Parts: sequence; structure tokens; C-alpha cells
Amino acid sequence: MFRNQYDTDVTTWSPTGRLFQVEYAMEAVKQGSAAIGLRSSSHVVLACVNKAQSELSSHQKKIFKVDDHIGVAIAGLTADGRVLSRYMRSESINHSFTYESPLPVGRLVVHLADKAQVCTQRSWKRPYGVGLLVGGLDESGAHLYYNCPSGNYFEYQAFAIGSRSQAAKTYLERRFESFADSSREDLIKDAILAVRETLQGETLKSSLCTVSVLGVGEPFHFLDQEAIQKMIDTFEKVPEEEEGEAEVAAPAEQGGGADGLGDQDVAPMEM
Repeated sequence: MFRNQYDTDVTTWSPTGRLFQVEYAMEAVKQGSAAIGLRSSSHVVLACVNKAQSELSSHQKKIFKVDDHIGVAIAGLTADGRVLSRYMRSESINHSFTYESPLPVGRLVVHLADKAQVCTQRSWKRPYGVGLLVGGLDESGAHLYYNCPSGNYFEYQAFAIGSRSQAAKTYLERRFESFADSSREDLIKDAILAVRETLQGETLKSSLCTVSVLGVGEPFHFLDQEAIQKMIDTFEKVPEEEEGEAEVAAPAEQGGGADGLGDQDVAPMEM
């Protein structure tokens, strides 16, 4: 992916007005395992794909608790995400100690974006190679932000980052208009279905995803694997039942033919 002499330093502009090392950091986000966030008027759900380096290793943690009212999901370099989540946790604790009130989500996101922007302006630093989905709840309601390695941040109703996230974005774009009024269970279901879209044919299991939720009267916490698997089973059985009904209906329609031809068609279906 090496381009030319203009990508050897983060402070060097190319003639076309680009900072290539910042773009490389944004590319690192696309190579990470997928992370997904959704919000309604009262809840925020964060989900991610559990990706292990090998069959002998465990997956790395991709969702972190910042405070009871804030959580973050990452895609990209996990080490960078861990450092930034620790910074966010420290900012939240300091604000709570000083003002005796929870830190507003938007203010924390601005602090995080400013910290990332400094790394695009100093030759002795490198941009953070991680994207963060920051979900939280404050006095103004539920929020979901995306922080980019470039220092930009955006607020979303739903968003997905990481590898093969485009499939999840397509699913979310079809459904996002109903998210504002969604219940907690429906929001979790949509998050799991969006995760399934990123697997590209691989069977969805509770061991392949992590889901967290926070909302009004519900502090940030992770859903256990059993609850996730039960939810997966509920909507995985529906297509199978529909297919079974369709197969039964087809021979029944053929059975109405004359001369007993319908009975001859039924036998191969039962074998």
C-alpha cells in the first residue's frame, strides 16, 4: 500500500492535499473485526464479532465499559483501543469527582476527538489505528457516536465499522427508521442480525459475538452467552419453519391432480 515520498511522515502534505498516514490509520479500522452500534430513544446496544488469531487462542476484548452510562466498541488495533478506553474512563471519573454528576456523552467524544487530532499534527506521534463507537445515555437522551482516527466524529442512529461492515450497514439502512421507537429486545435482535450479515455465510453462534446494552434505568452491562444464544435460536427457527411449510404445501397442491398422479409425486419428497 506504499504510495510515494509523501507518506513517510504524518505531517507531510501531498500535492493533492492528503495526509496518507492518516488514511492508512483509517484503513486499519477497515481491517479490524466488525463492531456495530444502534440506539433508540431510551437504549443503546453495542455488538462486535469475536475474532481469534488462531484456534488455540481466545478472542480479544472489543467492547469496554467506560462508566455506568457509557460504553465503547472498537475496530482496528486493539492495543490503541484499550489505551483510549482507559483515557475515557479516567475523564469520566475525574468529571464525576469534580462536578458530582455523570459526564455528558458529547463532551467526552469531543475530548477523545481532540486527543486523536493531536496525533495527526505531531511528527513524533502516529495516528491511533482504531475506530470507536461510543454509546451512552445522558440528560439529553441516548447517543451513538463514531470517532475516526483523523479526529472527526459523527453522531448516528446506527452504524457499523470494521471488516465486511458494508453488509451490516446495508441491513441497518433498511431498518434504521424504526430504531427510534424500538424496544430493548428488538434493538438487541437487530444488532445480532447485523452481526450475522458480516459473517458472510458462517453460522451465527453466541460464541462469535459479544453484545452489550445500556438504557434508562439499566446501567451498561454485557449480555451472557445463554441469553444471546436463545435470541439467536428464536429467529433462526423462523426461516426453517417457513421452508418446511412451503415443502408440505407443494405436494398438497400437486395431490389434487387426476388419475392419482399426485401420489406419485409425494414419494420422492419423503425419501
